[in-house]
Amino acid sequence: MNKQPTRPRARLPRGFRDRGPDEIAAERKMLDAIRRVYESYGFDALETPSLEYTDALGKFLPDVDRPNEGVFSFQDEDEQWLSLRYDLTAPLARYVAENFQNMPKPFRRYQVGQVWRNEKPGPGRYREFTQFDADTVGSASPSADAELLMMLADTLEALGLARGEYLVKVNSRNLLDGVLEAAGVSLADAEKRGTVLRTIDKMDRLGARGVRALLGEGRKDESGDVTKGANLSPDAIERILEFVAPEKDENDFALRLAALSGIVAGASGEKGIAELSAIFRMLTDCGYGPDRIQIDTGIVRGLDYYTGPVFEAQLTFPVANEAGETIVFGSVGSGGRYDDLVARFTGQTVPACGVSIGVSRLLSVLRAREQVSEPAEKLVMILVLDKAEAAASFKLAQELREAGFRAEAYTGESGMKAQMKYADRRGAAIAIIEGSDERARGELTVKDLVLGAELAKSVGDRAEWVKEQPAQVSVARANIAASLRTIMDARKG
Repeated sequence: MNKQPTRPRARLPRGFRDRGPDEIAAERKMLDAIRRVYESYGFDALETPSLEYTDALGKFLPDVDRPNEGVFSFQDEDEQWLSLRYDLTAPLARYVAENFQNMPKPFRRYQVGQVWRNEKPGPGRYREFTQFDADTVGSASPSADAELLMMLADTLEALGLARGEYLVKVNSRNLLDGVLEAAGVSLADAEKRGTVLRTIDKMDRLGARGVRALLGEGRKDESGDVTKGANLSPDAIERILEFVAPEKDENDFALRLAALSGIVAGASGEKGIAELSAIFRMLTDCGYGPDRIQIDTGIVRGLDYYTGPVFEAQLTFPVANEAGETIVFGSVGSGGRYDDLVARFTGQTVPACGVSIGVSRLLSVLRAREQVSEPAEKLVMILVLDKAEAAASFKLAQELREAGFRAEAYTGESGMKAQMKYADRRGAAIAIIEGSDERARGELTVKDLVLGAELAKSVGDRAEWVKEQPAQVSVARANIAASLRTIMDARKG
């Protein structure tokens, strides 16, 4: 008895997705815009491999439900563990450590690429996505942090976001340490500090009342589940709430910092006030006001990673998810100062700061608003009616490509009707027909399919229109490129 061959089932791994030409083209346009801004600031391109030795990645970003599964890893033939990068910063730290003696300082680079997180997937949360980073390594000056904040604002505006549609929010690891010290939370009590910081990070979702409960004895949610609190004293709770949710929402840089200086304590608090004061002086002098960049002491980011200022770029307009529900979209860009990362390799502290734009997240919003779309230049489809003369059609396609068009000669086996349907399915703007009669006259028949799509709305059946409607012209073979450009330009207008 013959066994049937075992066939794999066609399916995607969970947390991954396929992408079509429209999204890819929109992403390319978006990446080009970001690249132009980064390069205008003097950052140079760098590429690092997708794979790194696992120990070079350091403490990666595990999912809370799967604490040992933060990265995708495997062993090579030498039994060395390799992992797909989970961000672009850890590979940069390895690169700097290897090349530190021979690079200019500060070292400024940008990089775009895929990153992978072996985390629990969910709606809109994928295991593979694109980031676009820029980092300055070798400068401890607050001007380096301020420059990244300005560049992030400029980038968002270059992508079509107007002022008022985004905010870059800035906090400081040192300020957070200072308010915890003032509240009596010891640096040595890592568990309590972690509880307090995670609670602060929930301010947008829970509000002051929910945060106050979690800083105290705990909180019962709507399902009845009880979350244990940090058990801070009432005075400590009020000091922290005054820090993250002041009664007066003051956007003026100087006034906000003056208020914070009376809340934080110790050397960390003083350092945080000083670094943010220097950053915001530069921002003010360069014309970047609170309509673009603001202090927000509720911003809490990877505090085992960042050592100074931290920031997030957030959207301020309503965003709809795939179900059409209005959601809080969250961060589309983030960054901060991380002075200890290179020291993992060298033992030497190297000051560094960086910014990362979540390309995949931001692209989904911009595409929904039609602010990033596919290129205006559409496909020209050349029908091949006489298989014995197919080379002439391919030569025409070659000439059109040399003239700057996207051109495809049909490579299938079907006749004219099927080829027209194929051109329609391909989203072609123009179909060119060169039969024996046209060739004898030195002419080509040009069908404007974009115009046809507009006229076909009154007909009802697009395929029937493509088959029957004579919205076409005869063009001299020698003038085809100029004639197509006239048609294409009219469509763009």
